[in-house]
Amino acid sequence: MKTTLRPGTIIAGLVALAVVIVACAWIVAALFGGRGGRAHDAALEAEAPIDANDTALIRRGAYLAVLGDCAACHVAKDGKAFVGGLPITTPIGTLYTTNITPDPATGIGNYTPSDFERAVRRGIRRDGSPMYPAMPYPSYAHVSDDDVRALYAYFMHGVAPVDSPNRASGIPWPLSMRWPLTYWRWAFAPKVQPAAHTDIDSATAAGAAHDAALLERGRYLVEGLMHCGSCHTPRGVGLQEKALGDADGSDYLSGGVIDHYVANSLRGDDLTGLGRWSQADIVEFLRTGRNPETAAFGGMRDVVQHSSQFLNDTDLLAVATYLKSLPGNHPAGHYAYAAAAGAALAKGDVSARGAIDYLNSCAACHLSSGKGYRDTFPALAGNPVVNAKDPTSLINIVLNGNTEVGTSRVPTQFTMPPFGDRLTDAEVANVVTFIRTSWGNHAPDVNADEVAKVRAQTHAPTVARRQ
Repeated sequence: MKTTLRPGTIIAGLVALAVVIVACAWIVAALFGGRGGRAHDAALEAEAPIDANDTALIRRGAYLAVLGDCAACHVAKDGKAFVGGLPITTPIGTLYTTNITPDPATGIGNYTPSDFERAVRRGIRRDGSPMYPAMPYPSYAHVSDDDVRALYAYFMHGVAPVDSPNRASGIPWPLSMRWPLTYWRWAFAPKVQPAAHTDIDSATAAGAAHDAALLERGRYLVEGLMHCGSCHTPRGVGLQEKALGDADGSDYLSGGVIDHYVANSLRGDDLTGLGRWSQADIVEFLRTGRNPETAAFGGMRDVVQHSSQFLNDTDLLAVATYLKSLPGNHPAGHYAYAAAAGAALAKGDVSARGAIDYLNSCAACHLSSGKGYRDTFPALAGNPVVNAKDPTSLINIVLNGNTEVGTSRVPTQFTMPPFGDRLTDAEVANVVTFIRTSWGNHAPDVNADEVAKVRAQTHAPTVARRQ
């Protein structure tokens, strides 16, 4: 006799299977990733209590919070620090950052040192549930015990508590279930291996030892608290960073896409990376948000505003030293240089594709030479953003404009207006292509469909009907 499963039976079976999977996941999470049960947790709890009057430790924690750029994500629209509420768009829905003030009801006021460590380095909340990896805990896995302790001291005793309930995520069910994140963490997050303390002291004041110490300090910062790879490293099929450090291969810091911008390669490629930048160029960019080559835009504006401009000179140099140690992914001479279009424009020849659009809309600020004005309007010639294989950033900036970040050293903020309401998709494609193929730049042409896609994604204004 043939047996046919009824729909109700199938549904009941699937529900039962789901319950078993969830139960197993929570049991395993409790054993391996929940509260308690690990020697390291016990060691943290056994340490001497943090004195609320230990101003040196709290001050150090405040600096580390700046290094980690915590304020950029956990600041509210009204400017209150660390109360969260910032929306983060992901492929599965919108997340909202959480309150990390020491408020006991809505923040992290009840977190013990081990609770705090698990959240920062392991991506596990106090209740044992896993965090979404929008929190860059994979990068924080190697943050030293001393630095975690200092951060805890600052957030518990240097930050004012604010009663501000967290906002529920906009991720629809069943994608909103958190238990699969435990498996994501097992698959993609590195083992927590706290690094040694990496400050540079007077014992390494000069010579090879000093250079080696700078390099290691830079590696510790870039791969750790500064979590540069979160934006500048490409993602895999599981939305994981393809590499978490230079030891993982050449994908690390080779460029990523975030918020409709391309976070460019930080490796040593001449046209698309930092190959032609000096250490001083990197330091200047991190300190001021601009240098002779480019200016900060998109999420990098927040990094400069909240974080990198406040780094001390030693740490800035350490970061630059490490980044300059990364080789490029393309051999020397990989790119052929094309300067004819830019040279023709300087002579009044506007016959090249997009030349007339550039002359009418761009040349007044960026000049016919593409060199711009230092600290005012960034150069387009040789700019890594211009030469990126993916033109998304350049299209986005042309459509929506950009305002340079103001810093304590360079407070003036120059604004490039949006051209989305003045230029059609075809005209934007033409001018972007002209920029990407002039003055030694060498990048693929852009078509109107690519512009239309970015215009739709960023809700850029459209051109009014022309008479």
